Amino acid sequence: MPFVIDLKGQTVIVTGGNRGIGLAMSKAVANAGANVAIFYRSHPKAQEAAESIAKEFGVKCKAYQCDVGDAKLVKETAKKAQEELGQITGLMANAGVSVVKPATELTSEDFRYVYDTNVLGVFNSCQAVAQLWIESGYKKGSIVITSSMSSEIYNQSGPNQALTQVFYNSSKGAVTNMGKCLAAEWAKYGIRVNILEPGFCNTEQTSVMDAKVREYQSSSIPLERFSEPHEQADPAILLLSDKASYITGSVLRPDGGFTIW
Repeated sequence: MPFVIDLKGQTVIVTGGNRGIGLAMSKAVANAGANVAIFYRSHPKAQEAAESIAKEFGVKCKAYQCDVGDAKLVKETAKKAQEELGQITGLMANAGVSVVKPATELTSEDFRYVYDTNVLGVFNSCQAVAQLWIESGYKKGSIVITSSMSSEIYNQSGPNQALTQVFYNSSKGAVTNMGKCLAAEWAKYGIRVNILEPGFCNTEQTSVMDAKVREYQSSSIPLERFSEPHEQADPAILLLSDKASYITGSVLRPDGGFTIW
């Protein structure tokens, strides 16, 4: 019997699901047969992305403008998505931002910008769906949090040059730890929480990087290349699905072997 991940009849929220790895996650969810609720903050092409996914995969896919840093709005939007698309069964908490500056130039506003999305925003999203599941008695909820290999390492952007994003890196350490805490606390409700820690990936963000920096980073990876977004999304879908029914509180790091050095 073939190994198939089947999410038909389910509805999955993907925060930041309209671009980069998040868009690949939205497509992977839809390809597995689930309806998709994309939460986005302000991207002008989010609605277009949702319409394209719905047409390509024959599922319901809607984009909901929602700042994940606003707990009340996240809860309201999750309920609305459930009313319009059906029982929420999963969450891909993927929304994330970064500020690249030397540490001596970072401000409290930079801190709030990064942590409000990368940590508080992830918590708000997880809390919103967990409350829906606990209140309704739904016992098979699954959450995948997008962290980063930067949660444990300080990425090098080039020879003797560090990528100066201390708030981003530290926020990913925080969110990895938070995912494990939530997994422990919510296991009794049948809710699984796992963490994806992507390595270097070809996205809109990395496409504008200096070519020499990209070349150096690629040469530092055992597989000698950046990943494609679907190579991050596919492992995430595995964690989301019933195929990972006995996995919770775990970290999966698709990094091409970068962190084995």
